Amino acid sequence: MINILFTCAGRRTYLINYFKQALNGDGIVYAGDLSASAPAMVEADRAILFPSIYSNNYIDELKSAIKKHNINAVISLNDLELPLISRHKEELESTGTKVIISDERVIDIAYDKLKTHNFIQSIGLNSPLTYNNLDDTKKALEKKELNFPLVVKPRWGSASKGLEFANNMEELELIFKLQKLKLKTTCQNFNLPEKFKELIIQEKIPGQEFGMDIVNDLNGNYIGTFVRKKLYMRSGETDKAISVIDQKFEDCGQQISKYLGHVGNLDCDVFLTNNKLYILELNPRFGGGYPFSHEAGVNTSAMYIEWLKGNSDISRFMKYKPNIMYSKCDRLLRIN
Repeated sequence: MINILFTCAGRRTYLINYFKQALNGDGIVYAGDLSASAPAMVEADRAILFPSIYSNNYIDELKSAIKKHNINAVISLNDLELPLISRHKEELESTGTKVIISDERVIDIAYDKLKTHNFIQSIGLNSPLTYNNLDDTKKALEKKELNFPLVVKPRWGSASKGLEFANNMEELELIFKLQKLKLKTTCQNFNLPEKFKELIIQEKIPGQEFGMDIVNDLNGNYIGTFVRKKLYMRSGETDKAISVIDQKFEDCGQQISKYLGHVGNLDCDVFLTNNKLYILELNPRFGGGYPFSHEAGVNTSAMYIEWLKGNSDISRFMKYKPNIMYSKCDRLLRIN
């Protein structure tokens, strides 16, 4: 029996069902969330109510739940929770569970968008020109090293929250000031450190956007890269996409895997322009685009189960095919 706990499960009902299918009755899928009415709590075999991740007793409550329900593996689905879980990974695993999350170095690189940019450049890949203050951005604009439109977003952000586009200097200054004020309020509301008030400014890369799932095993060894062409986005998440197989994406994914050494699934945002790939985001977790990879033939959820059982042969779960198109749609769930 393999019991899986998804923390901050939220709306990720598809993951709940993929793991239930992979277990095929040989385990229980638990969903944990702050809200008892979160859709994933309805779809899971069992639901566990947790306090806010900002609560002082969150880790203690998580450890208690792991012991009480004999949880074999913990999977976090929230960017904001990843640094916390990674920091306490060893403590949580002392209970006997497996925490499927990358180490603190990986989480830090992915969570900090400026470090993401620096990392991508350091391994020989392309990333948009990135600045962490208004003065340096203005100097680059004056020197014609940078051109409008520009992207303004939180240095530590999630799900495209706080992302704005500036088409001229007046918009840039106004957006930068407004976003600073919003981040200040957020930090006060959640008692976050001063550093979370920082913004970054990036060049807006033209071209076609793609999503990549770069899969490593539970020891950080490269498995494969699975790509989807994004056809439509909604609220920062892929809403419609088609699967793609292209060697340049495979090479890019293998390079990232080699130097990052993440655990499990890494969700990436990539732009293709003038036949060059630009990496925008690294998300060391299952992302909103994973269902498109899954339905095109790569069953990462089943791979996780096999690895947890100690099995290494996952070839039957890697049948990825190109030109498979899917679109998400809403459905209603009865909340009991």
